[in-house]
Formats: sequence, C-alpha cells, structure tokens
Amino acid sequence: MNPEKILLIDDDHDDQLFFLDAVRDIDATIVCEVANDGIEGIEKLKKDPLPDLIFLDLNMPYMNGFDFLLLIRKEQRYDDIPIIIFTTSSHQRDIDTSRELGARAFLTKPNNFNELAKKLAFLIQNEFFRLPEMQIL
Repeated sequence: MNPEKILLIDDDHDDQLFFLDAVRDIDATIVCEVANDGIEGIEKLKKDPLPDLIFLDLNMPYMNGFDFLLLIRKEQRYDDIPIIIFTTSSHQRDIDTSRELGARAFLTKPNNFNELAKKLAFLIQNEFFRLPEMQIL
C-alpha cells in the first residue's frame, strides 16, 4: 500500500521539483509536503496528520539532516515514521551515521529524473523502507 502523505525535507529547489514530479508520476493521490530545512520539517510534523514517510536531505542550512534525526528520535510520537535519507552524499561515514540514528534507507540522489522516478517507485510501491535492516540505494 502506497503512503498517503510524504514529507520531503530538502533545501534544493530543483531537487524538490524533481521529487514532487516523480511522486506524482508514481501515484498522484500521494500528498507530498516540502520543508526547506530541518527546523521547518519539525514545524510541519507538529501538524496532523503525520506523514507516512519522510525523505531527508543531510546537507541543509539551519538544521541539517543528522540534527533532525537526533531530535525526531527523541519523540516517541514519531517512532513509526520511516525516514529515508535523500542526499548527494555516498560517503560510508554518512551511511553509517544515518543507520545509527535510525534511518530506514539511504538514497543517493540520482543524476536524472528517470532514475529518480525508478528508485522512488521501488521504495514507495514495495515498501522497501520497512525491511529490518537499513537499505542502501
């Protein structure tokens, strides 16, 4: 079953547009909200309904992805929301830290729209992020 609501936390406007277009192509009924940094992401989480899935960039101003993960994992209310790292990084250190902080998947941003749409469809439609170990795409 596809998620009903996704929260994308990413400061890159072009990446936001590609992401939104790809999600619309996968399932136009999915509501996709965007936050430009971790602080805005926290504010959006204070409003119901909660997202079914969060895609999180690591490198952002004000509050980066790691700080967001640290903060959100202290709140039991958010325990059931899978978080997928969505970043340009492919560094092992970032993958390991994301795993330690409770991310369910690590997706390095593809260079083109078709690859992005393919990877997002795989994640969303197959609930790949619900597997017991963090997945790296």
